[in-house]
Amino acid sequence: MMRQERAKQFMPFAALKGYPKALKEKEKIIVPKKELASDYLEELNWELKKIHRRDMVTAIYFCQGEYRKITGLVSNIDSNAKMLTIVHTDISLDDLYAIQKDET
Repeated sequence: MMRQERAKQFMPFAALKGYPKALKEKEKIIVPKKELASDYLEELNWELKKIHRRDMVTAIYFCQGEYRKITGLVSNIDSNAKMLTIVHTDISLDDLYAIQKDET
């Protein structure tokens, strides 16, 4: 048997495609959305007023039963639609938990 054909015997084989991804989804712990206190909302609103397009920010937001963290440039802030766009991720301002302008 040639060397290349022998090597094929030991190549990894995934009998169930998508199984590792399904396991990872099962491991995810779904949490309820936190209700923010009014003074914390005022502080968050104050931080949002300091942020402009093309600012580098780090934001924590609620999405699909979990809190996610994203760092990137602000592409758009739409106060009428209550939407914040960081790179290509649209975040509802109602789902925003924390935001910080990165000073670099």
